[in-house]
Amino acid sequence: MADAIQPQMGLHFEQVWAALMENRKQMQEAQQETDRLFRESKTETERFLKESKKETERFLKESKAETDKHLKELHKSMGELSNRFGELAEHLVIPNITQKFNALGYHFDDIAKERKIVNPETGQTAAEFDILLENDHYSIGVEVKSKPAEKDVREHIKRLEFLRKHKDKRGDGRTIRGAIAGAIMSEDVRLAALRAGLYVIEQSGDTVRIEEPRQVGNW
Repeated sequence: MADAIQPQMGLHFEQVWAALMENRKQMQEAQQETDRLFRESKTETERFLKESKKETERFLKESKAETDKHLKELHKSMGELSNRFGELAEHLVIPNITQKFNALGYHFDDIAKERKIVNPETGQTAAEFDILLENDHYSIGVEVKSKPAEKDVREHIKRLEFLRKHKDKRGDGRTIRGAIAGAIMSEDVRLAALRAGLYVIEQSGDTVRIEEPRQVGNW
């Protein structure tokens, strides 16, 4: 009679427990490795972000310095260009201005460029006229700008008011009038000057033309 096949015995409790413990150990090691990799990744990310922030701040600082430099150079160039336009405007205005005003009946015999009015109390220049035309009866102060603005009109009126006070103190009763000249004159500035009683002097070809206000201002 053939030997009977013995049924295979099941795993013992100790074997099952040992397998569970081994699996747990492997899971813990895997978790620890995952945590380690996460910490390293986080540290690397933080380091990268910190370095990126520093690099960005450095770049922005250098860009700002470069931009400031270019703006400073641009402002300087614009100032020099404005001065050259101002000189050009004066060269256009001065050679023709007495002739143009004389055609209006003034007959000026004296023209001064960059005439300074000194405040006797302080000894400092209180007003300066680009051009001052004078005869026995009138003084006309002319402000010359490459492109006058409305504030230039207001400032010129204050200049004329100071000239009036200055002449009154000296017993000079000549009538004071004003004019504003520009190589480029906007319509708003032109109208503001005329409303204020100022003559408006504008470039016209290779000479200038003078527009007389409806009511000439006297100071």
